[in-house]
Amino acid sequence: MIEYKSVSLANQVFERIEYNILSGEYAIGEIISEKRLAAELGVSRTPIREALSRLLEERLVADSPSGTVVLGITDKDVDDAYEVKRRIEVLATRWASQLIDGEGVRRLSDIIDQQEFYAQKNDTVKVRDLDTEFHDTIYEYCGSAVLQGILSPLHHKIMKFRNASLQSNEKRVPESIAEHRAILDALAEHEDTKVETLMLVHVEHAYKGVVRERECRRNRKTAENENAAEKEEA
Repeated sequence: MIEYKSVSLANQVFERIEYNILSGEYAIGEIISEKRLAAELGVSRTPIREALSRLLEERLVADSPSGTVVLGITDKDVDDAYEVKRRIEVLATRWASQLIDGEGVRRLSDIIDQQEFYAQKNDTVKVRDLDTEFHDTIYEYCGSAVLQGILSPLHHKIMKFRNASLQSNEKRVPESIAEHRAILDALAEHEDTKVETLMLVHVEHAYKGVVRERECRRNRKTAENENAAEKEEA
């Protein structure tokens, strides 16, 4: 049993439970108890309790008479998040194409170079972090604190449930990086109409990847449950 000693452990526990919820490992409507989570993660109940409190604030779980119930992310939540992202990220990218300078272009180019480096090492976590940095940098150059304030937390939230898609779909990583490179080229040339189209395609590809991954996970979960039921009957 690992005793709760630091904030880092609490964060690790939170992120693990959050990932299991967002990926569908813990299904919507499923009851998750402190005892069960502590046993699964090999930690004491203290960081579990703190993690559940944070998840309650994020509306990923809820209290019920039976215990903590998983609310998770519904298909509509995913659709809504990406619909908002499509509309305002395209606008932010268009504005950035009109305002970005040589320093901004160099920063984005360096981020993409790092993505390619870490992709070769199969470090999807670092690639994902750099993806966030790439988009945050574009928001920075859009010239609107309002758009930046909306898009940055939205992108960070979306990346949490994109994580499973990036990790399980190796083909998507180089495709995403190539799309970043094309977006950068259009930004560098201040081609606002072209960059709008490229960003729209990029967001749509990411959305479809998340939808496919969620469906695959649901199918796997169903198959696992059916196999378990057959074994019990036998």
